[in-house]
Parts: sequence; C-alpha cells; structure tokens
Amino acid sequence: MALEIEVDPSEVGFDAARLQRIDRHFEQYVSSGKLPGWLVLVSRRGKIAHLSTRGMRDVANGLPVERDTVFRIYSMTKPITSVAAMLLAEEGAFELTDPVSDFIPAFADLRVYTGGPARAPQTRPATEPMRIWHLLTHTSGLTYAFNHLHPVDEMYREAGFENGMAPGLDLASCCDQWAAMPLLFDPGSRWNYSVATDVLGRVVEAASGQSLDRFFQTRIFDPLGMTDTGFYLDRSDEHRLASLYLADRQGRARLHPRHDQAREAAFEPPKAPSGGGGLLSTAHDYHRFTRFLLNRGELDGVRLLGSRTVDYMTRNHLPGGADLETLAMGAFSEAANAGKGFGLGFSVVDDPAAAKVISSQGEYAWGGLASTAFWVDPAEEIAVQFMTQLMPSSTHPIRSQLHQLVYQALVD
Repeated sequence: MALEIEVDPSEVGFDAARLQRIDRHFEQYVSSGKLPGWLVLVSRRGKIAHLSTRGMRDVANGLPVERDTVFRIYSMTKPITSVAAMLLAEEGAFELTDPVSDFIPAFADLRVYTGGPARAPQTRPATEPMRIWHLLTHTSGLTYAFNHLHPVDEMYREAGFENGMAPGLDLASCCDQWAAMPLLFDPGSRWNYSVATDVLGRVVEAASGQSLDRFFQTRIFDPLGMTDTGFYLDRSDEHRLASLYLADRQGRARLHPRHDQAREAAFEPPKAPSGGGGLLSTAHDYHRFTRFLLNRGELDGVRLLGSRTVDYMTRNHLPGGADLETLAMGAFSEAANAGKGFGLGFSVVDDPAAAKVISSQGEYAWGGLASTAFWVDPAEEIAVQFMTQLMPSSTHPIRSQLHQLVYQALVD
C-alpha cells in the first residue's frame, strides 16, 4: 500500500508553511554530509499531514530515499516486543510480577556485581528475583556490551555480544549466557539500557510456544497490515534496503565498515531473533503501528490490546515516579532525560518543562541505533517518525530538533 499525505495540514491544526521548516532544516543535514538521507512523517488524528524525503538510501549508487525504503529500525523493535508481551499478559499467560525464571530457568540464581575487574568479579546474591516488569522497564540489572561504562559490559563483550547476539547461539542460549553473568544492580533498584527486551522476547517464545518471528507475524504484523516488517528481507526487495552509515569524527556519514556484512545479514533468518533490535521496517508499517498505539490498541476495526492496557504501558513505571536522569546509570542517548520516566517499553514524558524540549505530558517514544525515532502524543493526537541509517544515534540532536520543528507548526 502506498504511503501518501492524507489531509491538508490546516484541517488538523498545522500551518503548512511552518511544516516546511522541517524539510529546510534537515535538508542541511544532507547537503553537509551529516546524513545520507531521511524520511519524516507527521500525522494527526490518524491522518498523514506531512511526508517528505531527502537524500539517498544508497549514496554510492545514487539511489534516493523513497517512501517504501526499508530501514533497520534497531531499538524501535522494543515497543513491538513489549506489545507482544502484553498480548500474552492480557490472556493470563503470566503476570508482570512473575519471576523471569518461571520461563527461563537460568535466571533463578542471580548474582550482583560488587567489585573487581571483569575477569575476576566479586558478586553477591541478588536480593530480588528478576520479574517480567523489570524486563519491560529496563530495571532488570542487565546491560549491553556497547555501553562501555561498567566491568560487566566488558564481560558481555568477552562473551561475544559486542555486535548483538553472540555468533552461533540461538535466543535460548543467549539468555542462558546473560543469566550466568552478574547483574549491575538488584532488579528494580536502578535503570540501565540493556538486553532486557531480548530476554523478554524469549519469555514470549516460552509463554506462547511459538518462535518470536512467528508470534510477531501472526499476532501483530498480519493483523495490523505491517506487510514489510520482519527479521529479514526477501531478496526480491533488496533494491529497497537502505545502506548503513557510520558517523566519522566530524559527524559526517560514511559507509559503515561492516555494511556489506550487515547487508547480507538482512536477507538471512537470524538464529537468535532480537526482540531488542532485530527488525527491518518501512515508514508505512511503523505508521500503522503508531496509529494502533494512538488508537489505544485498535486499528481499522482490529483490536489487539485493551485500551487500558495501552494506557498502563505508557505511564511512568520507574520506582517512586523517578525520571531517567535520576535513576539511569550513565548516558544512553542524545535526548534530554530530565522529566522523562519509562513505561512498559517506552520513554514517557512526565514533566515537559524539565526536559527543556517542547512536548506534552504523557507523550511516549523511543528510537533506534541508526538514528531512527518515533513518538506518540495522545494529548495532541500526534504521531511522528524519522527514518534514516546513521550510527550511532547520539551523533546529532535530531530528535530534540524534530520536536521543536513539529510543535512550532501546530497552531490550532
């Protein structure tokens, strides 16, 4: 299905001339070489009011970003995995307070890092079981190899997880390895961006009796009409896949050194499907997903989640109502984190003034490693997404600038 502008901006409260500021601003990113190309989509009340593309999906071959370009969405996979988990929770497959070890036995006897180097860590028993809600909120005590902030991060790298899943392991084996390494903290006590959503994907498998890719396909993608989203791409669509770029020291986009390897991997079913970052998708498909969220669990007459479940997922679940700036261990994104909590798979704005970025209370969002981003604002009935392929996402302040440019165009 083609992606098209569906409504005159003025009919949904936008000033069309002000929306053009988005394009003029981000055109400079392309002309200066900071981004290879991009797609931006702004919708309100379920209708696309602004849709534009600039630059190239493949610079070397002169292929432009088009409306059906396929992007690696990396951590924008996480909200989809969270929805999968909540589908099962609604059916009574588990409660959010259930221990993860009920589904992955290796997580039964967890230990917490207390000191020492990565090769000889000192540990103690965890005081709290890791529970499913800890996975959904990134309060599990797990980490990512790429964080480079803690000795346990180094342990993950030494175990082969530096570039995602360890080579040769399936998802169950990856989870067993993570369970064998120390936690950074007792579950529920801090926030740390981590492989928690990959573990959650394994919980989905164990609770449903289906592989994660099959569960996604039958329970989410098919019902929502997300026809171009999956863990790998058919060879017939190879021409639509965007190339992967890495920022150099000056912030300019250069073809990623592992681009050829990443490109080939995009056409192979993964041995360990990553619920934390493994999906490829299009602006059309992710717009379907954000519309489903904005409609509180329903799209085009198909209801996947109850409205109260979506409301519950998109409120702040951090202990004591804390924000990420207070509870998070280290930096993990370019976005300002003051005034933002975390729900069940999304960041959530609690205090727009504290964040110093124009937004609404209750707005929820997330992004991906290659600078993709989305947010949903229930108060204004807005959903926005930005697609590109530049790593890392912290290179440029794209997300905060896009916020400013979208909200300044809202004039009703």
